[in-house]
Amino acid sequence: MLADDRVYNVLFLCTGNSARSILGEAVLNHVGQGRFRAYSAGSTPKGAVHPMTLETLAKVGIPVDGLRSKAWDEFAVPGAPKMDFIFTVCDNAAGETCPIWPGQPMTAHWGIEDPAAVEGPEFKQRAAFEDALRYLRNRIGAFINLPLASIDRMALNSKLEGIGAMDGTTTKSSNVA
Repeated sequence: MLADDRVYNVLFLCTGNSARSILGEAVLNHVGQGRFRAYSAGSTPKGAVHPMTLETLAKVGIPVDGLRSKAWDEFAVPGAPKMDFIFTVCDNAAGETCPIWPGQPMTAHWGIEDPAAVEGPEFKQRAAFEDALRYLRNRIGAFINLPLASIDRMALNSKLEGIGAMDGTTTKSSNVA
């Protein structure tokens, strides 16, 4: 298999694994053109995907089959898929002590406000989910267009950090998991 034909495994991490990390998983699997296999997990998963996460994805034609809230431990055990990239999408997960990931994957923090934490009228909540989806789509679009097979690790790390600083970021500095 040529380096350009490689399928990269990507894990999106958050605390509850009900909104942002699920959005990341679904978007990358949808737009990744078979070059990426995305997963998501949480440090303390809610146990269910937030209904507005599923509604927001379905509204834009992104499949929601098989999406579930799960613990990150699932990906740190023998036999789990080996990750090439791990992106934290919430500030809490970025600051937590993560499991030791086999294979030393590239990591970056792509913090986005939690749409599930938005209170108030339903239209405000829906707008928060749409914003989170837009920010993640923009970051994932930038990510999948990187020359992964030909860029060195230091340059790639810099690019991943830059993607995390794109519009919608929750932090000014990076906290890598």
